[in-house]
Amino acid sequence: MSPYDTTAPAPAPVAAPVAEPEQLRAQVWESVMAFDEAATVGVVLRALDDGMAAENLLVDVIASVQGRVGREWAANRITVAQEHAATAINDRAVAAVALHPSAHTAPTRGRVTVACVDGEWHALPARLLAEVLRLRGWRVDYLGAQVTAPHLVAHLHRTGPDAVALSGSLATRLPAAHATITACQAVGTPVMVGGAAFGPGGRHARLLGADIWAPDARAAADELARSPLPRPRPGHQAIDDLPHLDDQEYTLVARSRARLVRKVFGRLEDAHPAVRAYTEAQRERTAEDLSHIVEFLAAALYTGDEDIFCGFLQWTAGVLDARGVPAGSLVPALELLQRELQDFPRATATLRAGAARLTRTPLTAAGTAE
Repeated sequence: MSPYDTTAPAPAPVAAPVAEPEQLRAQVWESVMAFDEAATVGVVLRALDDGMAAENLLVDVIASVQGRVGREWAANRITVAQEHAATAINDRAVAAVALHPSAHTAPTRGRVTVACVDGEWHALPARLLAEVLRLRGWRVDYLGAQVTAPHLVAHLHRTGPDAVALSGSLATRLPAAHATITACQAVGTPVMVGGAAFGPGGRHARLLGADIWAPDARAAADELARSPLPRPRPGHQAIDDLPHLDDQEYTLVARSRARLVRKVFGRLEDAHPAVRAYTEAQRERTAEDLSHIVEFLAAALYTGDEDIFCGFLQWTAGVLDARGVPAGSLVPALELLQRELQDFPRATATLRAGAARLTRTPLTAAGTAE
């Protein structure tokens, strides 16, 4: 055959190797931290064009980068503004994956409603789950962040899904999650839950009566594919799961949050003159911190699990330490709060446990260090 013969077949193109997840994570992280949405979307689209599975890209790359975003913020290596921008860009990257031709999957399974617990604004984990389920052939109704129980139940009546998947990141939303789980089950819809709010190994999921718990989007899709979720128990009430709520401590503390914050703040000013010299921004931040302390205390009282409160204090101590604020600065607030709640035995015991976890020196019953 002549070398000038133009009828000779062209050599077969060599497929480009699919980039490793580690390499893609590094590229996405770099573009996200540069606030370059176009570059981020370009990275994920090229990975799909090169043959990477959409589910792997969602779970092993985008979700992993988002986890790093949270850790970097906690360590004070990125700002709140950077964290918000990164989350928004990652959300757009998820949308780009969902619209890529390789991610188009015809529904062959049943229907699932995916939503965040009422008061939960961290919607990206739920969005990732919704897209993984679509890739697995489910018809998905993604309702987004902060969905109230009445609105969710109304949607269930209209659509009749096979299951509800609830996402929650903050333990303070566990009471709302419990109400939502119970409401969904009351209309015959089983509930799967996931997210950091439900504790290590999903222990709070079981406590609150969820039908199943999954640690991540891939595991959730596997569970739904394995077998239909069990039908809910008829006539089940929230109090059936948590009989300790009869003591009313949770209700009284939760309803008194604003008053408790004001009283403790005022007493901090009286006991520590430096607090009186705080700027307006410092005062607002201190009030927010006190409010979070009471919220997590209430969540611990609701579940009967003091580790929710102690874990929050340890996490907060790490965040403060990264910002040059000693963790011991939390202890005076715990002492004052204990004095305000001296008639609440579970609350005061939880506050003492939290102080001991911070300092290894428990508070006495009077609210002072032993």
